[in-house]
Amino acid sequence: MPGARRRRKNAGVGGVGAATVGERLPGAAAVLARAGTENFTVASFLLGRRTRARLLAIYGFARLVDELGDAAPGDRLAQLDWLEAELDRVYDGEPEHPLMRRLAACVRELDLPREPFARLVEANRRDQRQASYRTFQELLDYCALSANPVGELVLHVFGAATPERIALSDEICTALQLVEHWQDVEEDHRERGRVYVPAEDRERFGVEPGRTSPELLAFEVDRARALLDDGARLVGTLRGRARLAVAGYVGGGRAALAALAAGRRRASRARRVLETLKAYATGR
Repeated sequence: MPGARRRRKNAGVGGVGAATVGERLPGAAAVLARAGTENFTVASFLLGRRTRARLLAIYGFARLVDELGDAAPGDRLAQLDWLEAELDRVYDGEPEHPLMRRLAACVRELDLPREPFARLVEANRRDQRQASYRTFQELLDYCALSANPVGELVLHVFGAATPERIALSDEICTALQLVEHWQDVEEDHRERGRVYVPAEDRERFGVEPGRTSPELLAFEVDRARALLDDGARLVGTLRGRARLAVAGYVGGGRAALAALAAGRRRASRARRVLETLKAYATGR
C-alpha cells in the first residue's frame, strides 16, 4: 500500500482521548443519511448489494473526516490525528468507530490503498490552517486532496483503477467539488469562515468574500463544466456497473451546474436521472 504509516497509541493524540473523540462523533446511520443530500447518487441500488456497501463504506469515511474538519468542537487538528490513527488500525489492527470497522472490511476485501484516505484527512487539516485561496490553481491543488481521492477509490472498487482512468476521474471529482463550493459560497463564509472562490476571481468581478454575482458565478460554472466534460470521457472506458456509477456522478454534476446557471442552488432528481441516462448512453 502506498503512503507512510504513522503509528500512534490508541490512548489518544494531542491530549485528546480516543474514546472522547469517538463519543463526540455521529453514528454510522447519521453520517450515511447525508448520502441523500449529495448532488449525485452515492451508491445506487442498481449497483447491487455488495458494491453498494463498499461505496457507502468509502463515503462514510469521507463524511466522517469532513465532520471532524467542519463541525467538531475542540482541537480539530488533534481529532484528525485521532482519525488517522483509526486509519492505521484499519490496515493494521482493529478500529473503534463503527464506520471505520465497516471501512476495514472493505479495505481487506479489495486491498484498497491507504494513500487516498490519508489525502482526505490532509485536506481537512488544510481547512484548519487555510481559509481562502489566492488563485484557481491553489484551489485545484486543494481539490486534489479533498475530492480526487474518492474517485480513485471508486475505480478501485470496480477493479478499473488505471493511471489513465484516475486522471479522468480527477477531473470529474474536482468539478464536483467546485460545484459544491459554488453552491455554498455564503454558507461556507458565514458558518466556517472559509472562502473558496479564488481572490483573483473575486477581484476581477468586484465581489466581496462570502458573496457572489451572476457574472462571477457564470465564470466559475463554466470552468467547472469544462473540467467535468473533459473527465466525462471516463464513462466510455467503462462497462456494466462501473459505467453506471460514474455516469451517475457525471450526470449529477451536470444537473447541478445547470441549476446554478439557471439561478437555482440545487437540481431536481428528475434532471439528475436524465443527465445520468444521457452520460451512460453516450459514454460521455
